[in-house]
Amino acid sequence: MIALWDAYWPALTAAIVIGVLAGAVAFRALPDRRSKSREFRMHAAKVIAAGGALVLAIGGVWHGPLGTAERFAVSLENQSRQVLVNYEMTQVQANIERAPIRRTIVLAGPADDFQRNSLVEIIDLVPGVGQVRWVGTAEPFALPLLAEAELGALLFFGLGLLLAYLLELRRRYRAQWSW
Repeated sequence: MIALWDAYWPALTAAIVIGVLAGAVAFRALPDRRSKSREFRMHAAKVIAAGGALVLAIGGVWHGPLGTAERFAVSLENQSRQVLVNYEMTQVQANIERAPIRRTIVLAGPADDFQRNSLVEIIDLVPGVGQVRWVGTAEPFALPLLAEAELGALLFFGLGLLLAYLLELRRRYRAQWSW
C-alpha cells in the first residue's frame, strides 16, 4: 500500500483538503440542534455531495489522463523483472494485469513446481504488488487500481469532513463563551 501512496498522494491530499473545505461550508450552514430547518440540511447535503463528486473526478483524472496508473504499472513490472533477474530466472516474464489495470502480477515461462511456488512468494514481497499468479491459473478477485484510488480518495474526503466537523464543534463551543 505504501507504493500506492507514492503514486496517488496528490489526489489523496486534494481529497482531504476538499473534505475540510466542503465540511467547513456545510457544517457552518447547519443550525444548532434546536432548529430543524430542512433548507439548511439540504444545502449541507448538496455541498458534501458536490465535494464528493469533485474528489472522484480528481481521482479519475489523476489515474487516467495524467498517466499515474500507467507509470505505477510500469514501475511494478520493472521491479518484478529486476527481482527475476536477481534470482537468475530470466526466462520467466512478469507482466501486470491490464484492462483494467490491477496490482496483480502474472508470471509466465518455464519453471518447475518448487520454482513456481517460490517465485509467487518472492514477487509478492515487491512493494505495491497485490497478488501474484501464473498464466493459466484461476484469477483471484482483485480491485482495479482505479477503484482502489477512488476508495482511498473517498476515505480521505471523509477524514477531511470529520476534521471540519470537529473544528466546527470547537468553534461553536468557544462561541458560547464570547459575551
